[in-house]
Amino acid sequence: MPDSPGIGGRGSGVGGQGSGMGDRGAGAGPPHLQPIPPLGDGTSAPDPRSPIPDPRSLAQRGMIGGTWLYIGLLILLPVAWLVRETFRHGPGPVWEALLAPEVRFAFWLTGMVSIVAVGVNTVFGILLAWVLVRQRFAGKGLLNAVIDLPFAVSPVIAGYMLLLMFGAQGWMRAPLDALGWRIAYAIPGVTLATLFVSLPFVVREVAPVLEEIGTDPEEAAATLGAGPLTTFFRVTLPSIRWGLLYGVTLTLARSFGEFGAALVVGGNIAFQTQTATQYVNEQYQVFNLQSAFAAAFVLAFVSFVTLLASELFRHKVQRDLGHAA
Repeated sequence: MPDSPGIGGRGSGVGGQGSGMGDRGAGAGPPHLQPIPPLGDGTSAPDPRSPIPDPRSLAQRGMIGGTWLYIGLLILLPVAWLVRETFRHGPGPVWEALLAPEVRFAFWLTGMVSIVAVGVNTVFGILLAWVLVRQRFAGKGLLNAVIDLPFAVSPVIAGYMLLLMFGAQGWMRAPLDALGWRIAYAIPGVTLATLFVSLPFVVREVAPVLEEIGTDPEEAAATLGAGPLTTFFRVTLPSIRWGLLYGVTLTLARSFGEFGAALVVGGNIAFQTQTATQYVNEQYQVFNLQSAFAAAFVLAFVSFVTLLASELFRHKVQRDLGHAA
């Protein structure tokens, strides 16, 4: 009988083992639902099944955040401050400042010069793009580099170059005086300066589109009996329309915001050669801040609208190029 408790104990142990097995059986389940055992100090070990942050994702978020911070400090904050200062005293003073005769003349001159620059550079931009893409000739590389000269040369230097040609001591002054024409310190000088600084945009946006579409559509039109003008207006122009419009909007934005070259060759003469950007600069220098902020706000607004239009045309260009590919 003394062995009975042992047997009972063993039986209990067996029962305990069975109970333990039953517990394990009852607690069994899918591996992802099993609890994480606690560590010796009572804390839980990291779940190896939890997602681990991707360092690349963290780096990308950091770069995106840094980009927005940079753009915000450099562009968005100054624009917001301009809007705040412009309307600090309400819209009444802004409207009154914009109705001043010198402001209206400055914006009229800026608009007229910009329209002329867009028209001329659109026509010659298409011609230059077509020559660079479709023709082979000696000096083609040099011509291609010269087109980008307005990107590399400061607008102020461009204005001085025009003065060397058309100023009081310029080598073109004598024949121009004989014809009764005046370029420097007159509207034609401002127009030439604007033409110079805005020249490359149409060329650089149309040329890649011409390369992408190739010559097959034009050759097919010629085979069907179409003449050069018919081929251009019915085949080439529709194919490059979005690239052309993109270049036109960039040309307009650059022309509208021109300052340095027009200032040097035009002289910033009120009611004669003073453009809108020059008016803003002059009013700020004489501490007429309301007029300066009002004109600057209009210029910024026009630039913003032009930017939206150029982005729309850019997406159209990319879509057409994707279809062509």
